[in-house]
Order: sequence, then C-alpha cells, then structure tokens
Amino acid sequence: MLKLALIILGIVAISVILLCIKMILIPGAKFGSSHIGHSREMRKRGIHCVQSMDAMERRANPHRVEERSRK
Repeated sequence: MLKLALIILGIVAISVILLCIKMILIPGAKFGSSHIGHSREMRKRGIHCVQSMDAMERRANPHRVEERSRK
C-alpha cells in the first residue's frame, strides 16, 4: 500500500514539474488564461463568457415597445 502511494505521489510530482517547466525555465512566464473572453478564436466567433452575455441581455433595450400601458 505504501509502495503504491509513493508511486502515485511520484507520478503526480513529475506531472506538476512537466506542467510548470515553462515557468521554471523562463523567468516571468505565466500560464495562459483559460477564460473564454480572453480567447481570440472565441471572440472571432462572437462567443463571450456567461457573465458578459448575461450583462448584455440585462441592458435596457432603447427600441422596446411597451406591451401594456402603465397607469
């Protein structure tokens, strides 16, 4: 059981080191953003993050027509 735990811990450590190799070797390097709004390809397709889309939908429409008259 201990041998298996050490093997798993070693695999996880190697994985983390491989994921961070750019950050270790290049000073000032950062991971790329994973947000949809920061992706150039998503912006080309007109896809925004949920929060931005919600804010756009909640804006008042200046061309709306009142369905009922308010008294």
